[in-house]
Amino acid sequence: MLVQAIGSSVANQEAAPVSLPKVVSLSRFAWFTLAYNVVVVLWGAYVRATGSGAGCGSHWPLCNGAILPTTAQTQTLIEFTHRVTSAVSLLLVAILLNWCWRRTAKGTWPRYSVTAAAALLFNEAFLGALLVLLDHVGTLDRSAAHAVFLCMHFGNTLLLLAALALTARWLSNPARHFAVPAKPYARIAIGFGLVSVIVIGTTGSLASLGDTIFPPDSLRHALMQDFSASSHVLLRLRLLHPIAAVLGSIYIFWLLSSLWRKQDRSSWVFVLGTTLATQIALGAMNVVLLAPIWLQMTHLLVAEMFWILLVLASAEQLFVEQPWRSCPGTDERGQLGFVKASSMKIFEADQKESLRAR
Repeated sequence: MLVQAIGSSVANQEAAPVSLPKVVSLSRFAWFTLAYNVVVVLWGAYVRATGSGAGCGSHWPLCNGAILPTTAQTQTLIEFTHRVTSAVSLLLVAILLNWCWRRTAKGTWPRYSVTAAAALLFNEAFLGALLVLLDHVGTLDRSAAHAVFLCMHFGNTLLLLAALALTARWLSNPARHFAVPAKPYARIAIGFGLVSVIVIGTTGSLASLGDTIFPPDSLRHALMQDFSASSHVLLRLRLLHPIAAVLGSIYIFWLLSSLWRKQDRSSWVFVLGTTLATQIALGAMNVVLLAPIWLQMTHLLVAEMFWILLVLASAEQLFVEQPWRSCPGTDERGQLGFVKASSMKIFEADQKESLRAR
């Protein structure tokens, strides 16, 4: 059997930890898929920062009309590598989707999140294909459509990473049921807060695009471009990023204060606080050093890590883990499931009786 009960009387006790080797392997694969997609996103940013988006011309999925590139130009190799790694990402998520549906029970949270991740990844590929086919990947493309597609692409990327992170997190606790006990105002705050952080990311991608198309000569020159009425709209939009960062920080500090009040969640405060401080320092260095490519990449890497941590910490606030009052086992299709011994009302009654006995 995949699952073995620990304890002499499951009917009278809370379900004990169980041995789930196959589910553990699945959760590790989910974490690997998440890490791999982080690398793919970084390489996509490198494609944009180096102006290599047109390395394969306006052909997709072919590269300059061929399956394999026929030239050894640097830009072509960079863009082709991005396409290959993106294809591998599609394969990994497809495997994760199939594996998760085979090993989890109907109605469990990992099924929802992995399905969302698969849909978001296909949308990611669709947006990337449109960028190429509509010829919005050139280094000097200053059109509004390019900026809109870039924002949509990066926003979709953040949602994809969030879905993969939640899938891996929930698969790491297969013997737990996740309920939503948060009050309505907390749900609204978490929703708007995460959206505000996505806005920070999308405005950051706009700022990076402006730095790539209009590289400044000095910090003074860059500031003059930001406030000049004659500057291109992409340069004036760079100011949205620090403004969005200030507004989004309101939710971050609210979340940190909420976590601080929970003793068992204090580790989140340290991790999130350290990552946030690092991200702010890297953002300031980007401005002072005029956003060199290596610093843009580092800034993006820490931003991805912070986003994933923020999503997981927000999930800690929104969801609560509850052990099933159950006998672990598998259903007729071999899927991991839990046979309920009673409703949650009986479980709560048992908890109250236990407290009175103490």
